[in-house]
Amino acid sequence: MKNTYFYEVEKIYESIKERIENRLKDYRSVWREGNNKDVYCELAFCILTPQSKAKNAWKAISELRDSTTLFTGTEEEILPYLNIVRFNKTKAKNLYLLRQQMTNEKGEFITKDFFSSFTSVFEMREWIVKNIRGMSYKEASHFLRNVGFGEELAILDRHILKNLVKLEVIEALPKTLSPKLYKEIEGKLRNYCKEVDIPMENMDLLLWYLEAKDIFK
Repeated sequence: MKNTYFYEVEKIYESIKERIENRLKDYRSVWREGNNKDVYCELAFCILTPQSKAKNAWKAISELRDSTTLFTGTEEEILPYLNIVRFNKTKAKNLYLLRQQMTNEKGEFITKDFFSSFTSVFEMREWIVKNIRGMSYKEASHFLRNVGFGEELAILDRHILKNLVKLEVIEALPKTLSPKLYKEIEGKLRNYCKEVDIPMENMDLLLWYLEAKDIFK
């Protein structure tokens, strides 16, 4: 159902649609043209994002990658790079554990190859939530969107949820977001996007832009 706020949002969408489409092409190119390490960097980035600024998280990952510490460092060696994100000690441990999961017995990264073995994006997300420490449905969806699999997924952070209330997709901000409620809201957003004819992954970047005035990661 379209309300007054939607028509305001729609005008903004038309003005930045090309930028959104270009960003989504960038995401898809990570998977299409990238290797196992490239996809691993996106996964590691999403481990750093909870309660931290996305640009700070990406800066930390970029510096870790460029120094190769992301691929070879201990927890203690990773930690100094994370002073610009919250819960840095926990996240350093999470990155170290992630590397154990995403490398084979020869120490080779298998991230892209591993996720290619799943039959659906929803299977990929469930595996991430159940097996990767520090990643909930929001972070898992964020990773999958950032490598080009965001067509059916919602990244439900507070910015998005606030705008979903304004659009009357949901009645109120949830106090907590259980897996069941996450999927319920995601389903409502999916139906809403079909109704207003804006692809779901486009809608996510649009609603993020309304708050951040930027289209990033």
